[in-house]
Amino acid sequence: MKLSNFGNKFTAKSGILELMEDLESVLTSKEKIYMLGGGNPAQLPAVNEYWQQRLPEIIGDPKEFQNILTVYDSAHGNLKFTTALSDLLNREYGWDLTPENIAITNGSQNACFILFNLFAGTAAEGRKKKILLPLCPEYIGYADQTIEPDCFLTRPARIVETGPGEFKYFVDFDKLEIPEDTGALCISRPTNPTGNVLTDEEVNKLSTLAGEKEIPLIIDNAYGAPFPNIIFEDVHALWNENIVLSMSLSKLGLPSARTGIVIARKEIIQALSAANAIISLATAPLGQMLTRPLMESGEILTLSRNLIRPFYQERSRNTIAYIRETFDSALDYRIHRSEGAIFLWIWFKNLSITTRELYERLKKRHVLIIPSEYFFFGLEEPWDHSEQCIRLNYSQDPDDVRKGVDIIAEEALKAVKT
Repeated sequence: MKLSNFGNKFTAKSGILELMEDLESVLTSKEKIYMLGGGNPAQLPAVNEYWQQRLPEIIGDPKEFQNILTVYDSAHGNLKFTTALSDLLNREYGWDLTPENIAITNGSQNACFILFNLFAGTAAEGRKKKILLPLCPEYIGYADQTIEPDCFLTRPARIVETGPGEFKYFVDFDKLEIPEDTGALCISRPTNPTGNVLTDEEVNKLSTLAGEKEIPLIIDNAYGAPFPNIIFEDVHALWNENIVLSMSLSKLGLPSARTGIVIARKEIIQALSAANAIISLATAPLGQMLTRPLMESGEILTLSRNLIRPFYQERSRNTIAYIRETFDSALDYRIHRSEGAIFLWIWFKNLSITTRELYERLKKRHVLIIPSEYFFFGLEEPWDHSEQCIRLNYSQDPDDVRKGVDIIAEEALKAVKT
């Protein structure tokens, strides 16, 4: 089969493809798999109970039932939903949004694909534009999103050891230069894979730098405030007309509803919606219809603050405590300070193998994690640190997480340098 450049690029081996293949193996395997590698959120009974109550309401209303199954929605998003969301954010943060500042996509991955290709690639004047990631490591799912190759440029994070067995990444502003061929800056906050939360000062500095270059700052807010609010630091949500804020309903407990949200100035929303019409025709209504009453009442804020955030914060603390109890003193390791999201990021400083090799050994023992190599794309120079970390999803069944940690400890100990 002879494919185009597009075909060859998007069928090649990639980190996100391997992650999704691992997820599929869990669904089809007859053996017990300890799934600590994917991004599935936890099952919160109280949240699921709301969806179970809301679905019959939709089905019982002839007009809503018709809209959810038998009518194309807008490529821009459902107007009632975008109105409810803009009103909510204006009440909560004092922003000046209208529905024209919001677009809905079929998942935030889809939103990133459109946004990255709007701002990166060969421009009309012939110059190739790139997306600059000012803090690396960054999300595995970005790496292969652009249609043209080599459209990402990343800067290594500054590592600060913040306590015994703990560290944190910061943007290294002393070394952060923004080349003239930069089409946009992009960060995730909280950061996937590390659970890092950029400080308000860091975000404001990046916004200012982007403004000076007249390029947007894309903030991937899939885990952040005000929903699902899986963020454990006292920081503030930020939006202005130079920021493109990407959100999601997935970590509310609706990953299958594939509902991404983009908040931006109107001209960016118009461009994104035009591309969305070509790529997806229309947006999926399920997530919008399920959550609209929560947006209108503001209950989504209470749900996120009082239920979702405390649940994940407790899971994070318990998993870190178990790792500290389980890992042998011979392992020279650090855990990134857990500030949000649903992952722990573990840095092994004295392994004789790469974490890619550790991943393969763990896979043979039915433990799935993600090795760090995939999260360090776009670097200009090699960095040993990129082969020394793993991402672990702590949100799954606690017994499975503990068993997985036991096996990780055993395999890592076998690989300690002697």
